[in-house]
Amino acid sequence: MKKLILPGVIALCLMTTDLMAQKVKSAEVPAAVKSALIKKYPSAEGVIWEKEKGNFEANWGGKSKEDNSVVFTPEGVFVEQVVAVPVSSLPAGVAVYVKAHYPGAKITEAGKVTDAQGKTSYEAEVKGKDLVFDEQGNFIKVD
Repeated sequence: MKKLILPGVIALCLMTTDLMAQKVKSAEVPAAVKSALIKKYPSAEGVIWEKEKGNFEANWGGKSKEDNSVVFTPEGVFVEQVVAVPVSSLPAGVAVYVKAHYPGAKITEAGKVTDAQGKTSYEAEVKGKDLVFDEQGNFIKVD
């Protein structure tokens, strides 16, 4: 029985690690991704790279170095941009949802998301989870 459990645990750990953000060194980021970042955001400085769900995320700006976050595919195709915003600037429906579904919890971070098609949504971090909302503040999903 122990021989069957260990490989299963290892496989689960490997799958989970691939879904979570992992810091990567600049040297590990494909040239196409770096080039796309420079072309689209020439003023990006002090970039910290992560790999998440097979894509590359560039973070820079602010005290946390995460006021700006941009995601590209390994081929350098733009996926989305997240810009940190004050919690108070989130649509009103976000606070209502959080209060109803996470009583007593606070929104610790907020971001305005713009995808490749120009569609806007919002992220609110609550208890370590990223909650995603549409432009009107309607809950979409936990990311």
